[in-house]
Amino acid sequence: MRILPVAYDHPDALRLNDEVQLEYQRRYDDEGDLTPLEPWHFAPPRGLYLIAYEADGTPVASGGWRAQERNGEGYADGDAELKRMYVVPGARGRGLARRILAVLEEDARAAGRVRMVLETGIMQPEAIGLYTSSGYEPAAAKFGLYREYPSSRCFAKPLRVEGRARVPSPARSAAGTETHA
Repeated sequence: MRILPVAYDHPDALRLNDEVQLEYQRRYDDEGDLTPLEPWHFAPPRGLYLIAYEADGTPVASGGWRAQERNGEGYADGDAELKRMYVVPGARGRGLARRILAVLEEDARAAGRVRMVLETGIMQPEAIGLYTSSGYEPAAAKFGLYREYPSSRCFAKPLRVEGRARVPSPARSAAGTETHA
């Protein structure tokens, strides 16, 4: 398994994004996630987008983070927002989302972000399970496009511990190279 940084508009990213949108539509019986996302949202140093590839080159999982600042939508200065975490059905249960999440957290920390935040929904219990088992706690403030929806759940995790130095991120220091998982 290889986990590689790619542009959000990379053909494999677009394909996985289309798949996750179909998943959202199926689970929520709506039009999918309408959060506006642009390729530059995930461009270092203010973001990163990753895809996990099988040995044969098949993309099977994705996820990214983008910088957020206080903007009236519940975000705080120094936030990194997790977006588009997805694993294709045939690759679920292998720990891919957890591996991608760990690399994204490390990269956001190395970029100076102080908290990782995310919004998910009640129809994604496996996502909620991943986040809570990875140290995310329900957020005091709700954020994002769906913050007022009753089915929305927001979570946050501190990325910095006071008094500890930042550790360089392998993903950032090896930009454009492979991160093996």
